[in-house]
Amino acid sequence: MSYLQDELKGTAFSKYYVDVEYNRNNGKVKTIINENIETIPINCDLIIHSRGENINQDNLIALEMKKSVNRESAKSKDKNRLIALTKDNFDDVWSFDGTSLPEHVCRYELGVYYEISAAKRKVYMEYYIKGKLAYTKILDF
Repeated sequence: MSYLQDELKGTAFSKYYVDVEYNRNNGKVKTIINENIETIPINCDLIIHSRGENINQDNLIALEMKKSVNRESAKSKDKNRLIALTKDNFDDVWSFDGTSLPEHVCRYELGVYYEISAAKRKVYMEYYIKGKLAYTKILDF
């Protein structure tokens, strides 16, 4: 978190915050709507956002991290959260009037799923943009 916050200094994103396990939206718990139109409270591992200070683009990056030994259901839940967070809207309904934050969170510019396998010495990364998996990458370490 501190490293990323330092990286933002002196850039166009210097007024954004890096938060761990942050789930507030103007004092309320951040929520998304899943594919079953259920309201789900969210709590990402790490997010970069304006904490509501930039109404036009509050949310920049959502990051979810897992160990490769985690259950597939937990991994899938994180990936589905990133899909929802990076959508521009929910079924073409988004209550953003330009003066207040929407009821449900979306419009993150980028969602990153990061999975580390210590045994294989690999990092698997998936990048989500506009509610879709945009590309994947595997790094050796």
